[in-house]
Amino acid sequence: MWKGCALSKTANAVLGEGNPHAEIMFIGEAPGQKEDELGRPFVGPAGQFLDELLASISLKREDVYISNVVKYRPPNNRDPLPEEKEQCMPWLMLEIALIKPRVIVPLGRHALAHFFQKLSITSAHGKPQKLTDTVTVFPIYHPAAALHNGNLRQSLFDDFLNLKSFLDQQQSADAK
Repeated sequence: MWKGCALSKTANAVLGEGNPHAEIMFIGEAPGQKEDELGRPFVGPAGQFLDELLASISLKREDVYISNVVKYRPPNNRDPLPEEKEQCMPWLMLEIALIKPRVIVPLGRHALAHFFQKLSITSAHGKPQKLTDTVTVFPIYHPAAALHNGNLRQSLFDDFLNLKSFLDQQQSADAK
């Protein structure tokens, strides 16, 4: 039986949540303190900002699926280590296989690196990247980045508007 990575000894598991039939899946890097306490993804300050960003394009948490690459909080909110990401990857891959999203939104560089190792979040944010014939990756800065750097706040709102335009185009193409 899978026991999790070393982080499982010091933190609570935080699995994804949301609409099990969501067309859009948001993936962050790892839970923070509030997420660890409550056992839910994106419920701290970054999650509150994510809710605001979703609302800006008329979406709610219930419309999407939200998860993280790493399922346990790293100590002191440090970046997840490569082996921690690798050990949690089967869970994320299972979530993706079960949800079957058409659009995956990696939030930040750690999540983006899982799909495109050579892309930087700075150059790729807000631009759709074809993953397969049926799945598009739409990288966006992590909401926490804007909490630390206020200059990124408008970029996030702009990227969410670009995401909405992309989703509208997809819906329009599907209707034809």
